[in-house]
Amino acid sequence: MPYIDPEVILEAKQMDLLTYLQNYEPKELVHFSGNVYCTRTHDSLKISNGKWCWHSRGIGGRSALDYLIKVNGMSFTEAVEQIMGQAAIKPPVFMPKAQKLSTPFALPPMDKSITEVERYLMQRGISRELIRYCVDSQILYQTRKGEYCNAVFVGCDKDRIPRYASIRGISGDFKGDVTGSDKRYSFALPNGGKNLHLFESAIDLLSFATLKAIQPQHGYDGDLLSLSGVYKPKQNIEDSALPPALTQYLKGHPEISHIHLHLDNDLAGRLATKAIVAVLPNRYAVTDEPPPSGKDYNDYLCDCLNLPRTHVKERNYAR
Repeated sequence: MPYIDPEVILEAKQMDLLTYLQNYEPKELVHFSGNVYCTRTHDSLKISNGKWCWHSRGIGGRSALDYLIKVNGMSFTEAVEQIMGQAAIKPPVFMPKAQKLSTPFALPPMDKSITEVERYLMQRGISRELIRYCVDSQILYQTRKGEYCNAVFVGCDKDRIPRYASIRGISGDFKGDVTGSDKRYSFALPNGGKNLHLFESAIDLLSFATLKAIQPQHGYDGDLLSLSGVYKPKQNIEDSALPPALTQYLKGHPEISHIHLHLDNDLAGRLATKAIVAVLPNRYAVTDEPPPSGKDYNDYLCDCLNLPRTHVKERNYAR
């Protein structure tokens, strides 16, 4: 590797991704909500509070250097030269750091209908009875803006006060959390008992619940909890942290003794499973139960019902 002065490397490492894109690739930067941005090429790559995370790949970092290496595939030398070369032509303008304010959480306005969301979820195999139960429980509803409809999955605290909501577009791959959401209170279906079943998304959770409803001989007892996505564990896996939703749920449900992991059959899901198993306290029994077929439990549900899996373009893992 060509020699690069350590001071040059240190300077390159100091440039955060938001500053880099604002100065040198402004067309690649897309405002998502509040102080959150994504990139035009990879809309699951979110930038916020000086960090970035490419959710569909389970990787992240802090600096523009990390981004150029991990996302754009540059070598370390190429990435340093890219940043410093751009800076030599046009010194970067560092945007003033906005004072961190607490954004109040508010649910998006509810549409008077649930028709489009119900149709969408049923096309993915979710039972009508389960959909209606969630609607009646006020943890699922529909929003509408012009021709576009979204499904909103609501997470509540122990007093049934909404604290979290995720939005899922029903005609594309749009997904995201409502501004101000508290990830400790993700979408869940409490059912009582000593078992807790974990999923990456609300739709996977509902798919599992639908499967158990149509296969009563394999019924389950326990609560179902969505983790609202997973993240790549630390290099030393024992240093990883439990997902906030899992930590909060276990704190509020001391009766739970057995945790069933139903995370995805992809690299991010398998790594997250490994990390959770490694850092959970020994008092919990843990079982790894990924979907028997497909990437996730919705794929498996569709296979069981002879329905087409969600179109590849909609899933678009690489974005």
